[in-house]
Amino acid sequence: MRNRNTWLVVILLLVIFSLWVDLSPRLTIPNPLNPSVGIVDRAVPIQLGLDLRGGLQALLEADLPATTTVTSADLENAKNILQNRANALGVSEIVMQTAGNRRIVAEFPGVTNPEEVVTALKKTALLEFVDMGTTPTAEGVTIQTDFGQDNATQPAPPATSTPDASQATPAPTATGTADATTPTVYHTVMTGTALQTASVTQSTTGQYEISFVMQPDATDLFSQYTSSHVNQYLAIVLDKQVISTPIIKNAITDGRGVIQGNFTQQSAQTLAIQLRSGALPIPIKVVESRTVGPTLGEESVRKSVLAGIIGLSVVVLFMGLYYRLPGIIADLALICYALFTLMLFKLIPVVLTLPGIAGFILSVGMAVDANVLIFERLKEELRAGRNLRNAIDQAWSRAWPSIRDSNTSTLITCLILFLFGSTFGASIVKGFSVTLALGVGVSLFTAIIVTRTFLHVVLDEFKISEHPSWFGL
Repeated sequence: MRNRNTWLVVILLLVIFSLWVDLSPRLTIPNPLNPSVGIVDRAVPIQLGLDLRGGLQALLEADLPATTTVTSADLENAKNILQNRANALGVSEIVMQTAGNRRIVAEFPGVTNPEEVVTALKKTALLEFVDMGTTPTAEGVTIQTDFGQDNATQPAPPATSTPDASQATPAPTATGTADATTPTVYHTVMTGTALQTASVTQSTTGQYEISFVMQPDATDLFSQYTSSHVNQYLAIVLDKQVISTPIIKNAITDGRGVIQGNFTQQSAQTLAIQLRSGALPIPIKVVESRTVGPTLGEESVRKSVLAGIIGLSVVVLFMGLYYRLPGIIADLALICYALFTLMLFKLIPVVLTLPGIAGFILSVGMAVDANVLIFERLKEELRAGRNLRNAIDQAWSRAWPSIRDSNTSTLITCLILFLFGSTFGASIVKGFSVTLALGVGVSLFTAIIVTRTFLHVVLDEFKISEHPSWFGL
């Protein structure tokens, strides 16, 4: 009796909390000690995916020759960096997944300015420290470097020595080439992967600049190079465009320096975000981008809600007509299931796509699967002459192995689908598996805990001999 009452209180508290979350666009709990900062202050909207909300879909690809091998680690790292960069721009609910060994599929639900996002993605922030010798190149000039070429290797700390001044590549002309036909190829000393941090600072004269710190394993290379190239120029090149050509005045042995240029606060902050979110290990280009309108999404949401209402209604009617009183109690548990599931979708949060909604609707039918097994066992126990309280407990204990095995197999299938979607960029499969798995987990709780508690509360003192038809007997 004590255990039953405890669970009843827990269920009621969960229902109240679920109603609060489900009906509120924002959760706010004030702090009496500091009214300006709440204990909880969090928006909890229902987040819709690209196919339901509209937005931008882009296909990105490694901008390297076909003969250059792109490792899965580099591609995954580039994906994470691009995702961090887009989040820094204020684009939320992003879905980015690798597809194959050279491509990344990116989805930006709810984007109102696709051009801005595409422009930001095209700025791949491939930062290079390029040897300019004794003649600098003007800022803004596009140059060609040896990084990423077929016959070039990626910059790495030299084993014994660094290039000296006599080996420096000649500077380009104003057009960025040494003559009219032959482009000058400059040597890349190191890339932005050598950077550890980057932040905006101001010089003593008030000019904006970007302070950076090298990775520990790149500090020695930077120290060796700057020591042997004092009074020479080391250009800082972003996406093959010279943004600054500082002269090496002293050897930099501690791996700390600044990027100086004609920066405004905004341009310095933009570059710092790009560098702070990580320098791309490989150059990336936007192969294709398209805007998805919300019209189809709105129609899909309307039809999905209608399908959900029809499905829930059919299940409720079936349980009530076939199992009578226990079925009506199971319907109450099914309502709890819907409230709990929607609460989880908003709190986690789950980005709902059309396949995700399909997974949720499917889980509604599965939510009563355990109840069907239990109620069939309940009928058998009642026909065997057990009293109602013992029949309920026996029905649960004997139906549990079947419930456990069926739901475990479904969860394993969801895991396989999720891993498959993560590996091959199938976000549709991932959305379906996530919502289905959450639905199965909640349905287990409602069937084993909620329905059983409700049955005991309502039926423990019920005399079945007076109303056997109420149990479908």
